[in-house]
Amino acid sequence: MLRRLVLAVLTFGIVGVGFELVLLDHMEDPWQWAPIALLAAALPVSIWLILSPGFAIVRTYQAMMVLFVISGFVGQWLHYQGNVEFELEMYPSRQGLELVWEALGGAYPSLAPGTMTLFGLLGLVTCLRHPALHTNPESTKTLEKS
Repeated sequence: MLRRLVLAVLTFGIVGVGFELVLLDHMEDPWQWAPIALLAAALPVSIWLILSPGFAIVRTYQAMMVLFVISGFVGQWLHYQGNVEFELEMYPSRQGLELVWEALGGAYPSLAPGTMTLFGLLGLVTCLRHPALHTNPESTKTLEKS
């Protein structure tokens, strides 16, 4: 019951962040489409996992959540790099911690892509010791042959 509740809350977050990215017009280049595509793909998978958990869907969900984590780290780097470029264009003499600090608080929210990382990690934790992972028909056949 708790697992499904966490998945439902996570799914609600996925929908919310997806709408937010669309409303923010987060679609200027292909890199910006990655989180939108992942969020859109995760929605039906999340609903399927909540309603009918099975071995294949849990594994699919885990793979998607790994992609969420990767997307979050890549997004944080891209946002940070964009802010560094902007800061150096405006203030070429900035360097060191001053540059880092200003870049972290720049126009592109450097930590916002961390939401993808958080969703991914939460999704992976939700799948830990999932009962459906222990009922794989293929693993049962392998055990019977031994």
